Amino acid sequence: MDPLSIAASIIAVLQLSAKVLAYLNDVKDASKERAKCAVEASNLHSLLLNLRFRLEEGIANTPWYTAIRALAVDNGPLDQFKQALETLQTRMTDGGRLKKASEALMWKFKKEEIAGILDRIERLKSLVEIALQMDHFKLSQAIINDTGIVRKTLDDVEHRRLVDWISPTDYPAQQSDIIKRRQEDTGQWFLEAPQVARWLSEAKGTLFCPGIPGAGKTMVAAIAIDHLLKSAQNSSHGVAYVYCNYKAQAEQDSSSILAAILKQLVQGRPSTVESVERLQKQHASRGTRPSPDEIYSALRDNSDGTRARFLTKIRDLQKGQDVCIMATSRFIPEIEDEFREALILEVRANREDVKRFVAGQIYRLPGCIQRSHALQEIVQKHIVEAVDGMFLLARLYTDSLLDKRTAKDVKSTLAKLSKGSAALDDAYKDALQRIEGQLDGDCKLAKKVLSWITFAKRPLTTAEICCALAVEPEDTELDLENMPDIEDLVTVCAGLVVVDPESAIIRLVHYTTQEYFEKISNTWNPSTYLHITTTCLTYLSFTAFQGGSCSNDKVFEERIQQNTFLDYAAKHWGEHARSVETEVSNQAGSLL
Repeated sequence: MDPLSIAASIIAVLQLSAKVLAYLNDVKDASKERAKCAVEASNLHSLLLNLRFRLEEGIANTPWYTAIRALAVDNGPLDQFKQALETLQTRMTDGGRLKKASEALMWKFKKEEIAGILDRIERLKSLVEIALQMDHFKLSQAIINDTGIVRKTLDDVEHRRLVDWISPTDYPAQQSDIIKRRQEDTGQWFLEAPQVARWLSEAKGTLFCPGIPGAGKTMVAAIAIDHLLKSAQNSSHGVAYVYCNYKAQAEQDSSSILAAILKQLVQGRPSTVESVERLQKQHASRGTRPSPDEIYSALRDNSDGTRARFLTKIRDLQKGQDVCIMATSRFIPEIEDEFREALILEVRANREDVKRFVAGQIYRLPGCIQRSHALQEIVQKHIVEAVDGMFLLARLYTDSLLDKRTAKDVKSTLAKLSKGSAALDDAYKDALQRIEGQLDGDCKLAKKVLSWITFAKRPLTTAEICCALAVEPEDTELDLENMPDIEDLVTVCAGLVVVDPESAIIRLVHYTTQEYFEKISNTWNPSTYLHITTTCLTYLSFTAFQGGSCSNDKVFEERIQQNTFLDYAAKHWGEHARSVETEVSNQAGSLL
């Protein structure tokens, strides 16, 4: 490689890094990751500029110059940094569709993605610093070492590609979101229960943990998973888990669930990947997916209706291997019957846990509560007595105090807290009253948000719901100035909506919230179905899509990536339209 070629490579990277630095400084976000990317990229830009000048002054046949050439080889350090910059540029500007990153919807990177980009920046920065010392031997050795790191990185990428082929579902992200919401020291009663100790000590043990709606079964499961993952870190045991989602029932068939379990076991024990590689090779050329029996076979190799089939496969696996099973569920007779021979431990909101939870929420409550220890005690006492084993009520009752500004209002609200079977519906009615008591704009926004989340055919990401809410009748393109902030969406919904940061999913606080809104939809927001359908049809009619279908898979993937709401609108508008066919027939006809 001649001097001009190496200099040209560095100049190309410098030009790209200058653009990306401008985006990083303008992007609509103030996260630590964004700031760190900007600082590190700026430092490296300065070093590369210095190296460029050294190259222009140097002599091409010197050992130092020979060593420098290795920086610019294909997939070498410079190439790796360029790829990182291109990733940043593409994601911040929606594939180049936006002129300025300040117009971007949000900082669209997960922490692990940023960690990978920062790692590439740091590696090249170290190499350039060595190069500027003019020590060709030290530089050559450093590049050799970096090549080994790159090779390992490529192996890791291949491993990730393989496990993503097994299953796209990311239950670990869901686990991370749930366990982050754990109030410190809650759930210890479960880990210390004799049934749990016996289950952990027995080979092929099964523990069944039923509970009433809102008892805290999901959090108890997350606490148990967290405990098992930590216990199994340095052992030969594998831990895998599944969270069944009321919004994803169609996707959670037995094949998908088994595949997600296999994925986690392979992620935890990379040495067991051979059987999965064989499975992938069998299906890759045909473009097919493995059957439940094939996945079961891979699970067995790696063990060093949907519910019935899944349980049958897991029990078959348990018969041949030392597999322990824990399951949580509502009190549903057919499920209870499936676990009639298992150890039983009912999940109920523990009084001390509820008290800890309420104490941990005091910082969110009005000043009259924060300033009075006596009033805090009254709040804890009343909520603990009212929840009657239902942790969800503790959250809803705590939220009901957010707008109470005097001790009298607080005590009056606490005195009216419902108990028994009607308590949950009463808590939801109270939340709706608070929503309807807001400013008109906030109330309308809350109704749209709650309707979208309730009646969406699958879980929505934060970016998807923001796009959906930005669409207005007669729009021909997405108006980025009409995009709401996700924090505002959560705020106006009176505690009924939460965001899972790891997966970027916005959801209702509990599946009983879904059931409640489905029950009252005709009276509370009767235009929901029409609004959702017309939003999807309007989006699909945007000017950007009038060129017709995509010419190949790559163009199609780029279109999906650059248009956040396209995947949902295209796949599900027809399902929404069934309930309002007459009202949307003209709009649907125009689209088709």
